[in-house]
Amino acid sequence: MVAVEVDVSALLVRRTGYRNGWPCLRGTGISAHSVAAAHLAGLTFEQICAENPDLDAGLFHAALAYYFANRERVEGELEADRQHGERLASMSNA
Repeated sequence: MVAVEVDVSALLVRRTGYRNGWPCLRGTGISAHSVAAAHLAGLTFEQICAENPDLDAGLFHAALAYYFANRERVEGELEADRQHGERLASMSNA
């Protein structure tokens, strides 16, 4: 039996206006940025997969590959998102 080749680019999808337009793991609402944030928080690949045991590990490999290939951009977007959240929180506490 011949193994089916998977087009890695098909593992991440974008939808305009959804999750900031960030790429998401195919068939989920999990953004590659969320996977990157978990990695940056110290979770191992195995721990990230264990939190989503029903999903194929290849999805998380694709998300991390996207992050490593676009590290500066992803980290900048995560930081901007964090700052935006802080501004919203300070406005609601005012």
